[in-house]
Amino acid sequence: MTGGSLGIRSGSYGSLDKQLQNGVLPTQVPTVIRSKPSKMFKEKETLVHWICKLAGRKKVGMLLLCVISAAVFVWVLYVGKGDDSSNKNYPGSPLINSLQLNGLHTTYPGNQTSSLIIGEAKESQIMPPPPPSYFLGYTLPPGHPCNIFTLPPPPADRKRTGPRPCPVCYLPVEEAVALMPKVPSFSPVLKDLTYIYEEPLNNETEFGGSDFGGYPTLKQRDDSYDIRESMSVHCGFVKGRKPGHGTGFDIDDDDLLDMEQCNGVVVGSAIFGAFDDIQQPTNISEYSKQTVCFYMFVDEETEADLKRNGNLVNSKKIGIWRVVVVHNLPYTDDRRNGKIPKLLPHRLFPNARFSLWIDGKLELVVDPYQILERFLWRKNATFAISRHYKRFDLFVEAEANKAAGKYDNASIDFQIDFYKKEGLTPYSEAKLPISSDVPEGCVIIREHVPISNLFTCLWFNEVDRFTSRDQISFSTVRDKITAKTNWTVNMFLDCERRNFVVQRHHKSVLAQLARKAPPAVYPPPPPPTLPNDPPRVFSLETSGERVVNSPVRKVTPRRGRDRRSGSRRRRKAVRDIDSS
Repeated sequence: MTGGSLGIRSGSYGSLDKQLQNGVLPTQVPTVIRSKPSKMFKEKETLVHWICKLAGRKKVGMLLLCVISAAVFVWVLYVGKGDDSSNKNYPGSPLINSLQLNGLHTTYPGNQTSSLIIGEAKESQIMPPPPPSYFLGYTLPPGHPCNIFTLPPPPADRKRTGPRPCPVCYLPVEEAVALMPKVPSFSPVLKDLTYIYEEPLNNETEFGGSDFGGYPTLKQRDDSYDIRESMSVHCGFVKGRKPGHGTGFDIDDDDLLDMEQCNGVVVGSAIFGAFDDIQQPTNISEYSKQTVCFYMFVDEETEADLKRNGNLVNSKKIGIWRVVVVHNLPYTDDRRNGKIPKLLPHRLFPNARFSLWIDGKLELVVDPYQILERFLWRKNATFAISRHYKRFDLFVEAEANKAAGKYDNASIDFQIDFYKKEGLTPYSEAKLPISSDVPEGCVIIREHVPISNLFTCLWFNEVDRFTSRDQISFSTVRDKITAKTNWTVNMFLDCERRNFVVQRHHKSVLAQLARKAPPAVYPPPPPPTLPNDPPRVFSLETSGERVVNSPVRKVTPRRGRDRRSGSRRRRKAVRDIDSS
């Protein structure tokens, strides 16, 4: 009886189904005369008998169940792999594939680890890697001095009413470096940005444009503000495969190679037309001197002026700056040429992560890592620029540019009228939290991510199409991008900008001041001596002797009563004289 039961248990499911198909139950099987078993069957029976001998009946059943479960598990994995290859689940997709087989449920959610449970066995399957991580900002620890830092009230100095610097709470350089993001910041909507290359160049457009920036039509301009996941836009350098090679704004190969090696932080500036003197940064840490790239772009005229004054001899460096000479400038206006390294550093430094732009007339007096930490990383921003200290409305700014003769008045009016037709309105509190429509564009702090790169590309296209006054086109580009994404610009106070840069005069202004001032003689000649004058005692600088001041007799003033009595005596004496 026991042997019969073991035979039924050890039989395959197929043989059992065959008996059921014949309509004969296992207990009703008629007796059949067995033939002599073969040699192979004897070996199998011996193996089964040996297993049954070592293990009990229940354990053998559990072993068989495990073997069958393992076979089903392998088959399910094979089917699941086929389903995954035929039905793609992209990262972040809400689609969930479910597979049900013999009461077993397997779930494959996108970007998660799925679990397959069969009986008591559990196996984990590794799904595709998670989406790339992004820098999400940080907060300083509680009680940190910068958390409770507030701006003090401006000093009450009626003689000085113009702009002035204010205190800024920076972290030490070591702490700022430690907080530098290891991964890029999030770029909303836009993930892939490429740039248009045109050769031969198509110059059919309504107005504006150049051979350097291309001639995008107004339809292409409108399409560039339709923010998508993948975009291709005009961004200067349209005539060459590589910026700086036959594109206009051409750069020597050794300089281009060195610029490509800059893969961290770059500080950029430019002087064209020998308009300014090179200002050397101060208070720069040794770590920044070794890791930050400092580049000064000059034209051939400025290079000749530097060589004539002995500042640029054989080396390409002046102080901390590496001087890059630019050839074949695309514009006749030096201010417009300066917008290329100012707004397009991501094209000149394709591997840099962060950039800090300062105008040629400015002297940097704070370490770049401290500036990046204060205005980008701590604010979780990818673009920072200071707002104008006095003007915040674009219409007021346009009139100020016209009054100062910054550009042709008709061109400024045409640009403002064009923006008005697109919906430009005067600044009001309805735009909050946007605090101003007018930037002070001499300093730009940014991270090179697709959305900030797009912003400066489109900003440059406006400068290329309209006037070179980038303050006028800034708010239009910003507002069009903000309307399609949640991207914002950190517009900090102008007095905070004046804390880390010091403005110097242009060379022309310095020349005018030098002509007005009388010639200085150092040391000044001593005054002439008369024959009867006593001998003079000179100061420490001229005599080298130690001068001891003689005691001075202190004259005590009269008391109030004495002053009154003296006054009465004087008045009495005057009356006596008059009467006599």
